[in-house]
Amino acid sequence: MAFGKRKNDDQGAETSTGSHAAAEVPATDDGDLDGPFDIEDFDDAETALVGRHDLGAVLIPENEAAELAVEVNQQGVPTMAWMVTSNGRYNVTAYAAPKAGGLWREVVTEVADSLRKEGAEVAIQDGPWGREVVGHMTNGPEPVVMRFVGVDGYRWMVRGAAVGSPENAEAIARDLRSALSDTVVRRGDTPQPVRNMLPLQLSESLVARLRARAEQMMAEQARQAGQQLAPPSPAEPAARRSEQGTAMQQLRTITGG
Repeated sequence: MAFGKRKNDDQGAETSTGSHAAAEVPATDDGDLDGPFDIEDFDDAETALVGRHDLGAVLIPENEAAELAVEVNQQGVPTMAWMVTSNGRYNVTAYAAPKAGGLWREVVTEVADSLRKEGAEVAIQDGPWGREVVGHMTNGPEPVVMRFVGVDGYRWMVRGAAVGSPENAEAIARDLRSALSDTVVRRGDTPQPVRNMLPLQLSESLVARLRARAEQMMAEQARQAGQQLAPPSPAEPAARRSEQGTAMQQLRTITGG
């Protein structure tokens, strides 16, 4: 846990989501959740790295019940990091915000409107830090519940998103809130336009861990594929090249390398 914590006491007072208010549901109680924190809350910044994944602008707590999965674009640049659990998946991202705060107050309404346009049934729920946006999507192959939680800090806003099935919606919401409560934001001093997503960067140690895990997964997949393959045929070399290409694509997806 963090040292030199400060509470975000101004989040719970928000009671309005603007002119397009969504349906409201009762508040939830996840106990005393102090974070997220600013890196400046630590006397020693290195302390913030203990027990957390270093993703550049955000340090999110490790979770023994979750796997870290990183999305990359066509250039191999990391764009999103998900924590995948048996309950679903969640992520935490940070954005540049005004010193006065209040950005999440604006974003709540925009997120709710966007979900409605996608056909979701939207509700606003009072959570530990204020308003949370919950969208129930039933127009896809399987019903999905999405939850968005935001917290305003000094010159930053952190947003958490959770996705899960209806039966696991509350469990993945708890996973997300637990992660947010111990997340550290590394805003930096560089001027950023308001609402700019702060860059996602993987530390060298994290990349090495992800590569090792990816190689282990590929070795296991190759072993399983070898058990299922028939005796070699003339087409076998091409099949191997195809499998190797797929594996390398998976490696790039996981590590950004």
